[in-house]
Amino acid sequence: MPNKRKLLVTNRKTSLGLLFALVLSASFPSCTGGTRQAEEDAEERAEADSLAAREQFVRDSVEAERTRPLTAADITVEKEFLFEDYLLEDSYPYGDTIRVIKWDKIKENLATIENVQKVKHKWGVIQNYKNLNGEAPLVHTWHRNAYKLVSDSLNIARYQSVPLYRLPDSVTPRRYGRDGTPVVFRDSVGGYYTLSLYDGDEEWAVPKKYVHFISDSVTFGHIVFVDRSDQNIVTMERAEKGRWLVRSTNPCTTGKHNPPFQMETPLGTFLVQQKKAKMFYTHDGSSRIAGYAPYASRFTNGGYLHGVPVNNPNGKIIEYSASLGTTPRSHMCVRNASSHAKFIYDNFPTEETLVVVID
Repeated sequence: MPNKRKLLVTNRKTSLGLLFALVLSASFPSCTGGTRQAEEDAEERAEADSLAAREQFVRDSVEAERTRPLTAADITVEKEFLFEDYLLEDSYPYGDTIRVIKWDKIKENLATIENVQKVKHKWGVIQNYKNLNGEAPLVHTWHRNAYKLVSDSLNIARYQSVPLYRLPDSVTPRRYGRDGTPVVFRDSVGGYYTLSLYDGDEEWAVPKKYVHFISDSVTFGHIVFVDRSDQNIVTMERAEKGRWLVRSTNPCTTGKHNPPFQMETPLGTFLVQQKKAKMFYTHDGSSRIAGYAPYASRFTNGGYLHGVPVNNPNGKIIEYSASLGTTPRSHMCVRNASSHAKFIYDNFPTEETLVVVID
């Protein structure tokens, strides 16, 4: 028979061993349980990381789309006419040819207009109508054009233009900028503003007296397109990003290259700067008043959008001319039906409307 004292000791040791094992088991999970928990934690972290990555991808995609430059393909044009007289179709006969409204070019320009307004700018316009801000100095390289006017290498005449400098040379300008060209403010340096011309990246220094700043809140949502080759005029309003409404399509007559008095309407983008209910004009080569053009909106130099000229200072407004939509014949201006000129005059605001002249 075993020794009772020895058996008691053994049982106590066994009990203590079991108790110790139970404590260890409670305090430290088994290898199998710990691995499972670690795997679950890893899965949760991976899922959270994946969700964060997806959310970041969406944010990056939205931002990339927001900042992506628009192209002509992104522009939607819808016809919602507000002026329906003398409407032109997308293509129409003229003599033995077919003329068109160049929607592709119009969309390209609308895309540019959208893109330059994506970033908020301080906008201005360079001005020197009738040299009121002072005659621009001679540029480095100049010549006399067909009108015997001093012009730069781009054939922009000195008269009514603004000098553009490349600092530190503040003595001789490199070229001229046309009156009415929209500009983006970059900096102020002494007596100069450094500016970019409308949609260009190049910076130019311009004496401050030639720069007029417009409202910081301006949005160029009113556009008038003038086609020199097909002699038509299209007005448009912006509905939302990339979506533009056609308000009218009409015949017009642009400026004629005919020295020494008649000048072509210049290509480019300009700002409507001034309006006159009657724009009086003189006989060629004279200071004597010859008549007036009704509902005139000036966009560059002496170039106006206006109604049919009245060759009598006291005459009544003439609504339409058979010459509209035919061939260039004015003095830089853009003639259109007088009621259409009034439509522009009344609905396309000064310093908020762009005039884009295309070929």
